[in-house]
Amino acid sequence: MIDTNSIFNINNQTEFEELALKIFRFQFENNRTYRSFCDLLYKHPSDVKTIKDIPFLPIQFFKSHKILSSKVPIQTTFSSSGTTGSNTSKHHITDLDIYIQSFTKGFQQFYGYVEDYVILALLPSYLEREGSSLIYMANAMIKQSKYSESGFYLNNYSELKDTLIRLDSSGEKILLIGVSFALLDLVETYQFNLNHTTIMETGGMKGRRKELIREDLHAKLKTGFGVDLIHSEYGMTELLSQGYSKGHGLFNSPNWMRILTRDTEDPLSIQATGKTGGINIIDLANINSCSFIATQDLGRVNDNSTFEVLGRFDNSDIRGCNLMVL
Repeated sequence: MIDTNSIFNINNQTEFEELALKIFRFQFENNRTYRSFCDLLYKHPSDVKTIKDIPFLPIQFFKSHKILSSKVPIQTTFSSSGTTGSNTSKHHITDLDIYIQSFTKGFQQFYGYVEDYVILALLPSYLEREGSSLIYMANAMIKQSKYSESGFYLNNYSELKDTLIRLDSSGEKILLIGVSFALLDLVETYQFNLNHTTIMETGGMKGRRKELIREDLHAKLKTGFGVDLIHSEYGMTELLSQGYSKGHGLFNSPNWMRILTRDTEDPLSIQATGKTGGINIIDLANINSCSFIATQDLGRVNDNSTFEVLGRFDNSDIRGCNLMVL
């Protein structure tokens, strides 16, 4: 049995790799779907010597299979957004405490203690459906905040504007976390000149507006909020950890999360830093599900370990992964 506290006490790359290999062996033995996937690739723990040898499960499996490495009863199930009738990803959670530790400690690593911030969440598209892991995270952060003004906003932009201006002028530390289209709606209605507020976009127009490239989106938001930088959060339903960018689209991962890229023509081949490829994620907090996921995002890992998200695969299925018949 793996002590989950060890996940959040990683201090260096050696400790990360040792624990990643241990969790790989644990999930190989306890996750039926992942074991079948590894078997099809003829990848046995005896063949896996480094983290680059670990097979990464295509993220689509969360749409078609129950991805679990635990026999403990499921506490909740997070689901991805999707059009009516579409097959959505489902992430079954057997220990919510691990998720809470992950997003709390991850935020703390880059921004300090959650309780020191006023948390204002502008996430209408997520509030309008059930099963959002982002809403769960934002709600927990709102509860951790020591400020009574922390809370969710749906379409009450006028109230949000008044609260934001009042708190920012008083010098309080504010985190405004919002989905892209709602942040744009806000700055197209009101103009701000903020000095103590971190604007963090979670990405996505959710079909509400035309998609914009990051540079254009951030330029509009910087002008509208009167800030120098727009921060970003990189997370997904299938993960329990998030990456954060403090500007310019350069993301950092918490100590228990790593980003690798794979060759777009050879999905089993891990690339050197600096090359654009499919994003593979190691999320050790995902111990009771699968910690090794091949996403549908395209990106690049830089020499200083920051990473960039550059787009998505054009086709719905990850090229070369014809193993969905499990």
